[in-house]
Amino acid sequence: MASKAAYKRLTKEYVNMQREPPPFVWAAPDEKNILLCAFRPLSALRGPSDSPFAGGEYHGVLQFPSEYPFKPPGIKMLTPSGRFYPDKKICFSMSDFHPGTWNPAWSVSTILTGLLSFMLSDEMTTGSVTSTDGHKRAFAARSHAWNIQQARFREAFPEYCDTNIRDLPNMGERERGPSVAQPQPQAPVFVFSAPTPTAAGDKAAVPTSDATGSATAWTASLGKVLWEKWRWGLLIALAVVVSRFSSS
Repeated sequence: MASKAAYKRLTKEYVNMQREPPPFVWAAPDEKNILLCAFRPLSALRGPSDSPFAGGEYHGVLQFPSEYPFKPPGIKMLTPSGRFYPDKKICFSMSDFHPGTWNPAWSVSTILTGLLSFMLSDEMTTGSVTSTDGHKRAFAARSHAWNIQQARFREAFPEYCDTNIRDLPNMGERERGPSVAQPQPQAPVFVFSAPTPTAAGDKAAVPTSDATGSATAWTASLGKVLWEKWRWGLLIALAVVVSRFSSS
């Protein structure tokens, strides 16, 4: 059972993750036990083409102790990946294998981002396996099909159980910036909070058309350019007037 401090801390972290999701990872707490968290990192789905995990979807769990955040979680990867043993605890600096190096300031987002970075490295540890890049790519290609057949994945991520793999809220565009040569499709928007009731008689917002939006943006840009162009002229003229008054 979660302590009051653990419950409060984890609740806050999940809310923060929804507001500012880290790139390529997502997590959902168990509805019955907040100390059990399912995570779904995608290893560079649109990342470097030389990554053997590109296009893969990897499901795992974080098992937090009741003393969290003062003690680290246990971490398991469930999806076969060619990098970690399925359903075996993984040893790395943010897991319960290393309580001495644990930092209570770390969060769910920090842990998953660190795990993703560790997964992309070649460092061997308890819970890791050795395989070729070809094997890793083969696992990545069939990872989503494997996941949606698992009851634990379907229960934790029902919105991601379509036949085709779906993007996470943050697919890394914020960190990399948009691609000019090959523009990426926008990631889907997920709304997690309930809609705020409107007062009686309030009118629904009417979406602005693309043409109106473009005209508004163009007008704003033109005004900004004119202001930048004439601002210094106005300042110089004002300085001349002040100088003349001072001289007289």
